[in-house]
Amino acid sequence: MRGSASVDEEFTSFVASASPQLHRKAWLLTTSSAAAEDLLQSALAKAYVNWRRVSAADDPTAYVSGIVLKTFLSDRRRRSSTEVAVAEVDDCQAVPDDAALRLTLLAALRTLAPLDRAVVVLRYWEDLSVEETAQTLHLSSAAVKNRALRSLAALRTQLGDAREPILSPEAHR
Repeated sequence: MRGSASVDEEFTSFVASASPQLHRKAWLLTTSSAAAEDLLQSALAKAYVNWRRVSAADDPTAYVSGIVLKTFLSDRRRRSSTEVAVAEVDDCQAVPDDAALRLTLLAALRTLAPLDRAVVVLRYWEDLSVEETAQTLHLSSAAVKNRALRSLAALRTQLGDAREPILSPEAHR
């Protein structure tokens, strides 16, 4: 049996190596740095509590990535009846040459329902197939395709001409 010190060291090492990738996913899902950090901390706390199971997985990073997604969807369901929309200054740092485009895209992503946003993030940022996305979200492939089509149409409508570099028709296939 492993001692708690070695478990802590193993978990700390995992967090140091996997955090950038996990934070990126959380940020795309939440579209806010502060919310992404909260989401990631919640997911990492859940992973730490179940570290034996997580570390025994074939890919612990993928396992925790799933925890991030499930925590995001679960939190959004729980808060949906009590949240009030407010104006928010996005404190994310973007590459200077396309900062406006990124902020426009994040604002558009923010308008999608949580499950639709998860489909878009998994399909187009994580580059998962329709089947992988369906399996991850426990949906049918047809539901993923439908949600992706509707979400991309909504994003195209909101983004107008700004969308050309990021949501070309080829990206839909």
